Amino acid sequence: MALTLFAHPFSSYCQKVLMALWENDTPFAYSHLEEPGAGEDLARLWPIRKFPILVDSGLAVVETIIIIEHLDMHHPGRVRFIPAESAAALEVRLLDRFFDQYVMNAMQGPVNEALRKDPDRLGEARAAASAALKTAYGWLEKRLEGRAWAAGEAFSLADCAAAPALFYADWVHRIDDARHPQLRAYRSRLLERPSFARAVEEGRPYRGYFPLGAPDRD
Repeated sequence: MALTLFAHPFSSYCQKVLMALWENDTPFAYSHLEEPGAGEDLARLWPIRKFPILVDSGLAVVETIIIIEHLDMHHPGRVRFIPAESAAALEVRLLDRFFDQYVMNAMQGPVNEALRKDPDRLGEARAAASAALKTAYGWLEKRLEGRAWAAGEAFSLADCAAAPALFYADWVHRIDDARHPQLRAYRSRLLERPSFARAVEEGRPYRGYFPLGAPDRD
């Protein structure tokens, strides 16, 4: 089955899916969204015009969690992203939603404001993001206790969500080493994971797109 991914290397949600593909060395064609015509193809496949989109033998699969579950079901590899055991699967899905909704979305607030023509609420947006991320970091610090990866000892969908979420969130509100040592160590482990290290490097040329100014680290 031929797979094509419509994605941009600097997008957090694209990185989430790219990690899943690279974890299992799943062959796919990469339709880079800065290539001529890629945007038109994306709009034809998905009128909502959100990316990434995975096309599997003509079937357009959308939304990151659905894409990764689709890969787990139809293109399985050595890494299984959803555990077979139901309670463990719920934990993975909970953490996937947490990283997307309460880390990535919180980080995105001031980014969206900075992209406005007249970002007159940027200070307010930054303060709101910091407050939300402090709460999220505190919850994660306790949840990660004794765990190598987000949901336990096995790398999963939750870690594909966590890596880009924590990577960019730390640019908006720094993860404090003293207050959140387990979360800081977990972020470091994610950066060392070959699939995410590759995502970071492929996104590096586009750091100028980050409207708050990408920090000189990572």
